[in-house]
Amino acid sequence: MSAKILIADDEPNIVVSLEYMMKREGYEVIVARDGRSALEAIRRERPRLVLLDAMMPGMSGFEVCEAVRADAEVRDTRILMLTAKGRDTDIARGVGVGVDAYITKPFSTRDLLQKAREMLS
Repeated sequence: MSAKILIADDEPNIVVSLEYMMKREGYEVIVARDGRSALEAIRRERPRLVLLDAMMPGMSGFEVCEAVRADAEVRDTRILMLTAKGRDTDIARGVGVGVDAYITKPFSTRDLLQKAREMLS
C-alpha cells in the first residue's frame, strides 16, 4: 500500500507540480488549499506525511502544526514545512511548533522528493 501524502498549499502552481511528482512516485495524494481544510484533511485522512506551506489563508502552517501536535490522534503525523520564509527566526518558530523538517522556497523538487522519502522510510 502506498503512503498517503497531504499537500497543503494555496499556490496552484506548486500544488500541481508537487501532486504530479508525488503521484509519479506512487504516493496517494490529497490536496488542501488553506490551513483549515489542511487540518480537517489530516484528521480525516490520516496522511503519513504533510507538505505544509507556512503562509496560507484561514490558518497558517504554523497554526496547523500546533493543532496537529496538540491532537493525540494525529500528533505523530510527519510534517515537512515549505516556506518562502527562510530566516533563522522562521525556522526556529517551525521547530518550536513541532515541524519535522523545513524546506525553503524556491526548492529543488529532487531535494524535496529525497526529503519526503527519508521521512517516510
